Amino acid sequence: MQRAREIDQVIQISRRIRRDIVEMIGYKKPGHFGGSLSIADILAVLYFYKMRHHPARPTWEDRDRFVLSKGHGAPALYAALAEAGYFRREEFTTFKEQGGSLEGHPNMKRTVGIEANTGSLGQGLAIANGIALGGKLLKKDFKIYVLVGDGETNEGEIWEAAMLSAHYKLDNVVCLVDLNGLQAMGPTREIMNTAPMEAKWSAFGWDVQVINGHIVQEIMKALDRADSIKGKPCVIICKTVKGKGISFLEGKPEYHHSLITKAQYEQAVSELGE
Repeated sequence: MQRAREIDQVIQISRRIRRDIVEMIGYKKPGHFGGSLSIADILAVLYFYKMRHHPARPTWEDRDRFVLSKGHGAPALYAALAEAGYFRREEFTTFKEQGGSLEGHPNMKRTVGIEANTGSLGQGLAIANGIALGGKLLKKDFKIYVLVGDGETNEGEIWEAAMLSAHYKLDNVVCLVDLNGLQAMGPTREIMNTAPMEAKWSAFGWDVQVINGHIVQEIMKALDRADSIKGKPCVIICKTVKGKGISFLEGKPEYHHSLITKAQYEQAVSELGE
């Protein structure tokens, strides 16, 4: 019964995160709808089930860390942080505004709760490795969770970092891959086919799981299993849908970064509900 309540709570939070993404970007400016909506369930599970963190003490040294390597998914991260209490939702009005606290990509000097500046694709896993190595040296038991996009795995630095994670046996690193099959210019399989994703990570020495990235129970189970893996890093390949939760956005690469109309905005808000 307790588990069922936890699952239901996280599902409701993921819905609120999606609604906040839509309201944050709005219809008067373009934004990264697709890749933000696809990771809402993952972030909901991380921040409201798995991660050890304290919004009132954002620099607590024993906290688990989260690095959003695909920095264009920032609206989803901002929504999760606000839901957790790192800052007030009123800050959403500053999104992408000159001098505002919520930039188009995460900036740790501007936004409380951000662990790393990201946006130049491919760098997040290397950053996570550095934090993980530091944690090992300090004999800390915190975890570093890093979320990368499947299009982002076109970048060579991802695989260099993957080699390093395995070489140093960084079992405090958990990488989640947002495998939605689309990137800015179209299907990943046509632009730079990185399949088979599971076999690649396995060959690089990682423990590999493949799940549905929209089923909360599966995400929870995969993250719990990652806690039991020792002596190697873990990757959770999350099969997702770009634009998940809004009918006219789902599976459409043209909404990777786009402007929507007022009518589309109202439809999106209606579909997500109160």
